Amino acid sequence: MTSRTAYDVVVVGGGHNGLAAAAYLARAGLSVAVLERLDRTGGAAVSAQAFTGRPTRLSRYSYLVSLMPERIMEDLGLELELASRSTASYTPVLRDGRPGGLLVERPEGPATRESFRRLTGSDAEYEAWSDFYTRLGGLAEVLAPTLTEPLPREGELRRRVDPGLWEEIVRRPLGEALERRFADGTVRGVVATDALIGTFAALDDPRLIQNRCFLYHLIGNGTGEWRVPVGGMGAVTEALAASALRAGAELVTGAEVTAVRPAADGAEVEIAGGAVLRARFVLSNAAPWVLDGLLGETRDPADKPVGSQLKINFLLDRLPRLKSGADPRVAFAGTLHLDEDWDDLEAAHAEASAGRVPRRLPGEVYCHSLTDPSILGDVPEGTHTLTYFGLHLPATLFADPATRAERKAEAVRRAVASLDQHLLDPIESVVARDGDGRPCVEAKIPQDVEADVAMPGGHIFHGDLAWPWAADDADLSTPAARWGVATRHPSVLLCGSGAVRGGAVSALGGHNAAMAVLEQA
Repeated sequence: MTSRTAYDVVVVGGGHNGLAAAAYLARAGLSVAVLERLDRTGGAAVSAQAFTGRPTRLSRYSYLVSLMPERIMEDLGLELELASRSTASYTPVLRDGRPGGLLVERPEGPATRESFRRLTGSDAEYEAWSDFYTRLGGLAEVLAPTLTEPLPREGELRRRVDPGLWEEIVRRPLGEALERRFADGTVRGVVATDALIGTFAALDDPRLIQNRCFLYHLIGNGTGEWRVPVGGMGAVTEALAASALRAGAELVTGAEVTAVRPAADGAEVEIAGGAVLRARFVLSNAAPWVLDGLLGETRDPADKPVGSQLKINFLLDRLPRLKSGADPRVAFAGTLHLDEDWDDLEAAHAEASAGRVPRRLPGEVYCHSLTDPSILGDVPEGTHTLTYFGLHLPATLFADPATRAERKAEAVRRAVASLDQHLLDPIESVVARDGDGRPCVEAKIPQDVEADVAMPGGHIFHGDLAWPWAADDADLSTPAARWGVATRHPSVLLCGSGAVRGGAVSALGGHNAAMAVLEQA
């Protein structure tokens, strides 16, 4: 339990954002306690030995890092290495029964242009691709530095960027721009998938939640590059926890918060078992939906977030060969796109909206051990990890407990089938066995994520992402409002993915909540 009963700040939840907030605040001399329900910190940014008798440590939930600013890593002295993947993406295709593929190098070189030409028959799609991402790069360069500053006004940003691109990304459904800019269904689909990670939406959705997801995937550190944390996602948590502990924060595990009670001069936090802590500020690393429950507020079930994904972790004895003839060490080194052509995405969304598991399941595959073999441990030569992330699988598909296991198994079968169609070696033939002889396959639907790490609805962003700026007429008169971390209670702030610039493994929610507190300390 904690060493005292009163603190300057109590952080509810020991995920990576909570640890970042604690590190900043403790370094500033404030007394800080982090309360974590589980027996370990890290939330969804953890590594674990998922398979009996196998030493490999998998990034069990979150798996890549893009949005974490270099500035935060430097501020907190994080001993953390983020490695670039040698391939950006590879998309195996079958056209007229013939296997092929679209390769995007990192950095792009002649092989990328040639790959576009072979797939589409000309240089037009590559030129359109280059133009679009060059323009997006300009937008990212403007937006990225603002993420660790008070919220800019929308009008201020709009005046600094390409007005045509602003219209495409911020004002109109993303699908319109992609249909206008790209003719090839595979190219169009590969671009579109960044809008659909953990987000169940059509590309013409007028709510523009797909646009916001797309934007967050393209602006990290001004480059949008998604990197592999060396040592797995647990290395991110360990570095943040070490920074917080060095600064004097207390990290308390096995401490489930059961209530938060705001008061005129701060707030009280009740812990299971009856202990009560008092603080000038309470920072919630839990999702806003969860915080509302802790505050005793009435929650409409219709407002609960709805996650949308299937995560499968595999351990392989060796990488499978592809029908296209592409080198597996190249194809699997980046993001491998499966059944993500434009028509596939639209059909899958329509089927899932109708309550059916999509027949052709869009998804993406990552082999982190090609970039970071340190996670493997002492294993036979050739062993590799494989991570699958499926799209258009909302929690509503698995809502009925009576059919949940059957539907989950169906989704896993279709995910494997989407990969096997491009392989000479079916995944079953290369999957490793654990110490008990079982296939090394671990699958999680949104309900599993909610049960494991308390993300409501299994939503990986704690809810729909917000634009990373303030409306021109927004009231920014308080530090919490200026930093995008306000709740209805002045002493209770958001510090997790539910903050205005939350989402993904970025530490932005923690940083920005800490800055809001320090303005008032």
